[in-house]
Amino acid sequence: MSRIGNKPIPLPAGVKYTHTGTKVVVEGPKGKIEQVVPAGIKLETSDGHLQTVRENDSQAAIHGLTRALVANAVHGVTQGWSKELDIVGIGYRAEMKGKDTVVFTLGYSHPIEFPIPSGISVAIDPKQTRVTVTGIDRQKVGQVAADMRALRKPDPYKNKGVRYVDEKLKKKAGKSGAK
Repeated sequence: MSRIGNKPIPLPAGVKYTHTGTKVVVEGPKGKIEQVVPAGIKLETSDGHLQTVRENDSQAAIHGLTRALVANAVHGVTQGWSKELDIVGIGYRAEMKGKDTVVFTLGYSHPIEFPIPSGISVAIDPKQTRVTVTGIDRQKVGQVAADMRALRKPDPYKNKGVRYVDEKLKKKAGKSGAK
């Protein structure tokens, strides 16, 4: 029995969904998302809630996954998703170049130009050390944030680099000198 799959998804006012074959399209105030629904999983509506129902126990493995993906789509079109990144290091910063490119200065010999994919918006604070990635697709927001973090991963010895705001780092001790 899937506990996640049996949880109802609340449908806020202004959210519409259409289920055709293997796709569900969720529309809301922030936009529209298409999500694939595997065969054997049905969506039912009852008093403002959306319920995922599986036909038999052979779909047990994807029941909770499907419910979570549809719930993420509903949350995305109503409130949206965001990830925040901190840039730590002397001279490390980010700035916008036009509307679709972020330029990172991360201690390399050259600045790194990072193109922003469609459906994603990026905001940079005035100090140029905090980047906020927002969008309606949770997977896309997380992937863009992970790609930005991968440009200069946090160094365990100096704690410099690009990291998530809520990320905890363990600082390692350097070499101990010979006595």
